[in-house]
Amino acid sequence: MANPEFYRFPDSFRWGCATAAYQVEGGAREGGRGPSIWDTFSHKPGTTYNGETGDVADDHYHRYREDIQLLSDLGAKIYRLSISWPRIFPEGTGKPNQAGVDFYLRVLDELRAKNIEPFCTLFHWDLPQALQDRYKGWQSRETAKAFADYAGYIAGRLSNRVRNFFTMNEFSSFIDLGYRDGKFAPGLKLDPAELNQTRHNAVLAHGLAVQAIRANTRSGTKVGLAENYIIGTPIIESEEHIKASVLATRVLNAPYLTVIMEGQYLEQYLQQQGAAAPKFTPEDLKIISAPLDLLGINVYNPTYIRADSGPAQFAVVPLPSSYPHMASPWLNIGPEGLYWGVRHPAEIWNVKDIYVTENGCSSADTVAPDGNVYDADRVMFLRNYLINLHRAASEGFPVHGYFVWSLMDNFEWADGYNLRFGIYYVDYKTQRRIPKMSAHFYKEVIRRNSVV
Repeated sequence: MANPEFYRFPDSFRWGCATAAYQVEGGAREGGRGPSIWDTFSHKPGTTYNGETGDVADDHYHRYREDIQLLSDLGAKIYRLSISWPRIFPEGTGKPNQAGVDFYLRVLDELRAKNIEPFCTLFHWDLPQALQDRYKGWQSRETAKAFADYAGYIAGRLSNRVRNFFTMNEFSSFIDLGYRDGKFAPGLKLDPAELNQTRHNAVLAHGLAVQAIRANTRSGTKVGLAENYIIGTPIIESEEHIKASVLATRVLNAPYLTVIMEGQYLEQYLQQQGAAAPKFTPEDLKIISAPLDLLGINVYNPTYIRADSGPAQFAVVPLPSSYPHMASPWLNIGPEGLYWGVRHPAEIWNVKDIYVTENGCSSADTVAPDGNVYDADRVMFLRNYLINLHRAASEGFPVHGYFVWSLMDNFEWADGYNLRFGIYYVDYKTQRRIPKMSAHFYKEVIRRNSVV
């Protein structure tokens, strides 16, 4: 008989699920909501799979009670949701939209009724289109100031119901994919100098928002961010490769997480960028590096690192074409990335409170003739990643909770509805939710508080 305690987590560990507003809510033109850059982008031909949009998505705007019941059915105690900025400020700034505020108050009250604690992300990529039109979005410091005003306002309105806020989700996704590669909204391809300044404006916005949230919320409110930082993972766990992975983690995250945690841009980064390096002031760096209460990490892929004798002292190990991945070609399977994803911030930057804010995968989900969804690959993926999370927790690293991505299938940005990441299957024609095998697996993980 296997020891049921073998993969058990600390009694205080908390389990939950994550979603994002534009991906699940729908109701794009309801309740006074203004357009976001994703409304605009997804309606342009050729930008998303089959031209799909988030206009309806999972209709969570109308079905949030049903979806919160799904969380309750799982036994989840925490839920990460995002607030739609254009629901609160349809023009990005100015007069707040009370109907938008009221929607989130209803959602939060429903969560409280089910004894589920909310963790709110204030920006999950749905920038008000008005700010893109007026200021070129994150290309301007004015947008950073507008974000701080929005964050301070909405956090203040919600802080009697929410104790944990994340400012932003995944800088590299909304900046690099949106302003460098043109694959995400707003679909731009900036030159290196403009891109680096846009990156700087985004981390400045985060820092200004931290200040605004602290100034407008109750004492005891915790502030952090949710970042898919590049996790330097030693290709072999020997001293030289571990040392190289630490250095790589700092260097590869220079424009985002490293400057936030260290309050300076690494000299290697500035030299590498040369004339394209961002322009900034000492005051900017002080704002950007405002101390955080917690760090959220979104973990999908590791980046394998080896020691190297060259000037960088590390090298990224290229993956062979045979390397296994999930339904998304970019989602390489590397469970040990979750262990190092927790360990590195704790050791490098002395972070004391870490949450896994996203971890999950796409699968070729189909409903079987018996009505079930047998996503055995997702169960395999989650089990192996959670074993590595258990390793981090059992070694004493300060990881206190885990949010699976995602509660249910939803609008996957440029991939539209083609890829499914949920543990609940969504029939988009009927909006019926069906628990997948992974939902049954995760419910048992939560019940036992251990990997099963």
